[in-house]
Amino acid sequence: MQLGLIGLGKMGGNMAERLRRAGHEVVGYDRDPGKRDVDSLEALVDALRSPRVVWVMVPAGVPTQQTIRRLKDLLGDGDVVVDGGNSKFTEDQVHADDLATKGIGFIDAGVSGGVWGLENGYALMVGGSANDVATVQPIFDALKPPAPTDESGEELPGAGFVHAGPAGAGHFAKMVHNGIEYALMQAYGEGYELLHASELIEDVPGVIASWTQGTVIRSWLLDLLVRALREDPGLEKISGYAEDSGEGRWTVEQAIQHAVPMPAIAASLFARFSSRQEDSPTMKAVAALRNQFGGHAVQAVRTHEVEEPA
Repeated sequence: MQLGLIGLGKMGGNMAERLRRAGHEVVGYDRDPGKRDVDSLEALVDALRSPRVVWVMVPAGVPTQQTIRRLKDLLGDGDVVVDGGNSKFTEDQVHADDLATKGIGFIDAGVSGGVWGLENGYALMVGGSANDVATVQPIFDALKPPAPTDESGEELPGAGFVHAGPAGAGHFAKMVHNGIEYALMQAYGEGYELLHASELIEDVPGVIASWTQGTVIRSWLLDLLVRALREDPGLEKISGYAEDSGEGRWTVEQAIQHAVPMPAIAASLFARFSSRQEDSPTMKAVAALRNQFGGHAVQAVRTHEVEEPA
């Protein structure tokens, strides 16, 4: 089938290539002239046959909102818009209701797979009506990983793709997925630090690599940590600053709203905030209190001044 794809960055560009390899026709638009097939959203829509399917793969927030508003003016009855970015699930029903006034369908698609999705496929969590999902299903089938099989060779259903519910369900599922990802990465990072701190362990990368086979904690994330340590055994080329893209915060917000305890995910989110503090105000206060009540020693602020050579 045909697909219009807006946003041909690391994810979008690889998705377009995977779809083309599967025999689908992709008409791509990007702000970068060197990546796009057409020069405008109008040209993209004109190049598609009805019913048109347009997949939006641009940064969440204002860029996605503006793009969907533009598409509302360009598309018509029976067409479908897919938001494949990391939008907040609360925005999805707003888009669905707005597009429905012109008979345009809307699907929110949580996409996981990163830069490896081109070869391995993408896990897809989608929300929307059954009819709209059915329209886009050939695209989902091409993007998702090959289905695993049981002992008899029969494909197991559901793996790599789920129609999670109505509009908003796909991004809600992806939000929870990313919250879990935060906690998993934090646990691996803490384990790495303890191994590194111990005088007993002489081969930290080797220990972590040994966990990738036969253990209950093996995972793709662990494989990627092994890869990172192979490229930089002491992780000396990278700073400890860790950004968060929003999904972790939204997961914790929803946990509070639904009274669901999430101590591991919440702690992993706060650990990312800590990573951005060169000198933590909290720990300054803790050190000052220990000094005040117990006379415990405190360390002077380290200066970064460089002495002039004699």
